[in-house]
Amino acid sequence: MGPWVFFLIVPLVVGVLVYGLYRAAQRRKVLRAWAAQNGLSFDRSHDGSMDNRFPDFRCLHHGRSRYAYNCMYGPHRDRQVLAFDYHYVTGSGKNRTTHTFSAVILASPVPLEPLHIRSEGFFDRVGEFFGFDDIDFESAQFSREFRVTSPDRRWAYDVIHARMMEYLLAAPRMSIQFDSGHVIVWQGGRTFSPAQFTDSLELAHGILDRLPDYLVQQQKERT
Repeated sequence: MGPWVFFLIVPLVVGVLVYGLYRAAQRRKVLRAWAAQNGLSFDRSHDGSMDNRFPDFRCLHHGRSRYAYNCMYGPHRDRQVLAFDYHYVTGSGKNRTTHTFSAVILASPVPLEPLHIRSEGFFDRVGEFFGFDDIDFESAQFSREFRVTSPDRRWAYDVIHARMMEYLLAAPRMSIQFDSGHVIVWQGGRTFSPAQFTDSLELAHGILDRLPDYLVQQQKERT
């Protein structure tokens, strides 16, 4: 290759790096503004502790080089919220891939049990054919559009009652998971816009707001 190739490639690489830095700076700017509008603090630094802090949230345990960044946190409607972008890497060499997505974690004042809700896909239907079934509900539409799993079916039925099904069917499609004291909302492979962070935060609040009174009382009595 002649020297002209060097003078062509170097400016191109530099241009890509500069554009990437510009986009990252612009994203920090809009997310800092979103955090301020919602009364939250903003921290751009990397936080590699999320997988240890939330060991039950599967989405935080993929790959390696895992860390959260652009973290937004604080009280929101009497619940503690943590919203962030997340980074991890899979593969190596030519097969190395960097993945990013966004998530919102909302603390629950009521103890929770494990539960996972997400949109049903093609491979889920294939799995059902081979016996890997999820939990079905009275609403055929809800059962068709959502995959729900939990080690305790009674808990799933208590949480996902008729009003909850109506709410989830009308809400933006997100993946949702409970651990013992939090709800996480995310979409694999997608970073949220400020509007999507708002939708995710409202979805988490909406789910906790719709827990039946008898279930809230039952969970409080257990502790």
